[in-house]
Amino acid sequence: MRKPKFEEFENVWDALAETPDEAANLTLRSDLMMKIETIVKKNGWTQAEAAKRCGVSQPRINDLLRGRISRFSLDALVNIAAALGRRVKVRLEAA
Repeated sequence: MRKPKFEEFENVWDALAETPDEAANLTLRSDLMMKIETIVKKNGWTQAEAAKRCGVSQPRINDLLRGRISRFSLDALVNIAAALGRRVKVRLEAA
């Protein structure tokens, strides 16, 4: 009996995305969403308060906190971060 072959991936998005550029985009969006979620939780904001501070609706914050990544573009997440007084920096590395 042969052992099944397993592929190893650097992160879950590399495994799920169809292309490397899609995986990179999903990774960035996921990172931003988690950092924004950390800010919201650290400050103890309700979803309504977080929405007001972020300049979006409460259902939008709910989507973010529930990790609904497909509902957010990088632009939208950068705008939310900026509304929270954060600056987003991107670093390019060799693949």
